[in-house]
Amino acid sequence: MAKDLGMFFGEMLRHPGEVVALAPSSGAVARRMTAGLDRVTGPVVEIGPGTGSFTRAILARGVAPERLTLLETNTRFCEALRDRFPGVRVLNRPAQEISAIGLRDIGAVISGVPVLARPRIQREVVGRAFEVMAREGWFAQITYSPNAPISSEMRCELGLRVERRGTVWANLPPARIFVFHSIQH
Repeated sequence: MAKDLGMFFGEMLRHPGEVVALAPSSGAVARRMTAGLDRVTGPVVEIGPGTGSFTRAILARGVAPERLTLLETNTRFCEALRDRFPGVRVLNRPAQEISAIGLRDIGAVISGVPVLARPRIQREVVGRAFEVMAREGWFAQITYSPNAPISSEMRCELGLRVERRGTVWANLPPARIFVFHSIQH
């Protein structure tokens, strides 16, 4: 964990535009974000995995490494993720490319990418994820706002409904988890 913190803070200082969280997410947040993955079939994608706190929780939920793909733009994080999680597909690509990585019928997306108040990112990340998502697939998003990170107008445009999964106070800062589903099924 200390090694993760050192790498996280080092990369935050070197690349402040890439690393926008204050600290790696807590285990409590990771467990809440990944709840339900034991019932998901098909590929699972994590976007913005950073040092891998959600990745550990995804694998702990029983997702086989070969079913998991990580999209991370930070090269140093990618190297560390490949070393820590053998068998997991780690791509040094932005989340916006989720529909171009060759996966279809994705069962779930776990997102650490900040989308709050960024309509273009919402369309390019969340919208594209749902283009390759299975009908019953879902998109879990962390935010530090008390409100859903995607506005009702954008949810309507993208054809999504939202479920509030809850608040995790044991995180710096306290985190809220929202899950998005397509209204098509």
